[in-house]
Amino acid sequence: MKNQRVRLSPTLLALSMSSIAWGAAAQSLPQQSDSGAAIPEIIVTAQRSAAPESKTPVAMSVLGGADLEKAGLDTAGDLGARLPNVYLQESFDGLRIAIRGVSNADVTEKGDPSAAFMVDGVYLARPQSQTVSFYDVERIEVLRGPQGTLYGRNTTAGVVNVISKAPAPYFEGNANATVGSYGTRNAGAMVNVPVNDMLALRAAVTANRHDAYLRNGQGTPYTLGLDRDDRAARLSAKFSPGHGVTALVRYDAGRDDTNNDSAVPDANFYSGIASGKPVWNDDSTSRRLTNRFRAPNSVPEQGYSRKKTANLTAELAWDLGPATVSWLGAHRHFEHDYLYNFYYRVAPTVALGTRNDFHADYAQDSHELRIATNGSGPLNAQAGVYWFHEKATALYDFRDLQPVGLTPYYVFDSDPVDARSKAVFGQATYAIAPRLRATAGARYTEDDKSRYGYIGYQQKAAFNPATDLRELNAGAISSHKTTWRLGLDYDLSPATLLYGSVSTGYKAGGFNDGCVSGASQVVAGSTVTCPAASGVPADTLVYRPETVRAWEAGLKTRFWDGRASLNLAAFHYDYRNLQLSAETVVNGRPRYETTNAGEAAVRGLEADGQVRATAHDRVTYAFTLLDAHYTSYMPDSLHSWAGVKLDRAPGRTLALGYEHGFDLAGGVLTAGASTRASAAYLLSVPTQQLQFRVPGHTESDLRLGWEPLGGRWSLQARVRNLENEVRPLTISASGLTVPSAPRTADMRLDYRF
Repeated sequence: MKNQRVRLSPTLLALSMSSIAWGAAAQSLPQQSDSGAAIPEIIVTAQRSAAPESKTPVAMSVLGGADLEKAGLDTAGDLGARLPNVYLQESFDGLRIAIRGVSNADVTEKGDPSAAFMVDGVYLARPQSQTVSFYDVERIEVLRGPQGTLYGRNTTAGVVNVISKAPAPYFEGNANATVGSYGTRNAGAMVNVPVNDMLALRAAVTANRHDAYLRNGQGTPYTLGLDRDDRAARLSAKFSPGHGVTALVRYDAGRDDTNNDSAVPDANFYSGIASGKPVWNDDSTSRRLTNRFRAPNSVPEQGYSRKKTANLTAELAWDLGPATVSWLGAHRHFEHDYLYNFYYRVAPTVALGTRNDFHADYAQDSHELRIATNGSGPLNAQAGVYWFHEKATALYDFRDLQPVGLTPYYVFDSDPVDARSKAVFGQATYAIAPRLRATAGARYTEDDKSRYGYIGYQQKAAFNPATDLRELNAGAISSHKTTWRLGLDYDLSPATLLYGSVSTGYKAGGFNDGCVSGASQVVAGSTVTCPAASGVPADTLVYRPETVRAWEAGLKTRFWDGRASLNLAAFHYDYRNLQLSAETVVNGRPRYETTNAGEAAVRGLEADGQVRATAHDRVTYAFTLLDAHYTSYMPDSLHSWAGVKLDRAPGRTLALGYEHGFDLAGGVLTAGASTRASAAYLLSVPTQQLQFRVPGHTESDLRLGWEPLGGRWSLQARVRNLENEVRPLTISASGLTVPSAPRTADMRLDYRF
């Protein structure tokens, strides 16, 4: 396969950034009379302290709550097309995040992501729990690049932080309802009540449903997935008793009954898979979204998924004058049951149907204690300690695999999977000149992970020692790492910031399914051993931590009297031991395995911003160039993938948006359109030497809104994916392919009081 990469000249990048910076700093146009056109400043907490986004020396995107509501973006999977070099895609097994070509596919209880997903600053460990609904959101901050110093492990790609609205000292409320295609019916409400001068309460609820995008062509009466059925509620309390003390407590709970049968065979999108060289086919959207697979060995059942969450988060801050001490603690509980009908390719031209039953229970606790300086002196510093613990139990059973020599029930029982992490960190920024600042930070992390469990070969769902066999499925690994960041930022003018940094990131190592020959452990009250025929080498059972060193230079500027903005970032990463995950077959048995690729390199350029020509006209734009590829990687002992691109790493993308408000009698009519064009990219299965090329494409949205003058209500209509084209979001080694959403339309009514 021919691999074409975007070649970026460091000299050209430097000259381009310099010319843009000096041009923006030197520009001085006459003052415009339409002062309402200036871009409002957004306060962010990307560096764990409040600061204007335009003065934060980090490549990031910020989406405000109002913008999310206008565009109808209420899940993580909706965001990817709106962010430069970011993909957030919801698969049947959880959220997949790729930032600048760096991602991870191990969504099991033993896996860790490459990008951290957070809610109100709390890390969510399980990708299945990251498919949360967005409601009553203040903003979403997406940080691109390693964030190991302030955010810790598993942030080699970046951070997504969803920040919900806190209680305010005034009364307000709203309610909304949405109806649309595919039976869409959504509703939500919020009320904020100031109890007294010290206490304010806020409550918010949401419920969302739509019918399945997938069609059943299997000859069964069952409904398939890519539907939606979730509801959630949050109660928040903010207490400010005085003396610099503030406490914020949030409790939220939710349930998600979205059908897990959300995949089709990869043959819906590609031909020639059996030859090892998949080629994009010309099927229609309707055929791509129809599952026509009829298994030769089994009959599907009605698939389902039931997720329950209950979470408690508390923040306490005490302003001591020279410094503020803060604590963030959280307990999160997540329970998940599902029945999934697998498409399982066991040979190039043979696929089986497999029913997968699953139950898991996850509990995680985290605490962070931090102290940060206050004031406007030359030194700003912060330091803290962090502690995390997750305990999970999980039971998988796979049925219908007798044709490959397995028993009627092939079982993975883990009880428990235990993960612990602790860290100490600090970062300081010093003004070495009135406009020049230097930053240095470091973090030391220790991680411990273990699993006790077994693989069962059973005749029925319940284990019978007279007829069934068990073999050990256990592992343990400990790792530690010091990550650091050095940076400089300079105010080229009051509205132009230049910055540069070098930083490192770290993702903990782990272990694969299986055991070391001869090992034994007591599991569920009995001793389970690892037979020699099933054992794997110790160096195959575990995989090493993933590390990255990143260089980045950037510019953030406001010009044209604050009407226009430009954010520019150029970056280069060197990855070591990049972790790659996929299903594989070990000793004739299917397993989920993670391996370390040798090395990978990532480099690119990002430019984004907006222009407000008038108070009623807004243009947004984002352009990216990306070259993310393996520099040393052998998926097997025969083939080199050096030069092959990383997954979800298009060489270039361009996003444009335009919005105009029309002043009409009695109100404002707002019309908007946006589109994103992407070059081709790969979805790969290294264990099978398969590279699925997703062709270049565009995706466009339209919006029309009406808000009466002085009115309490507003109405908007939206169309998403105007082209009505779908493409694969994920492709597994067994051939399971999750499609993107087709064209949808809806109408939303908001009422404020």
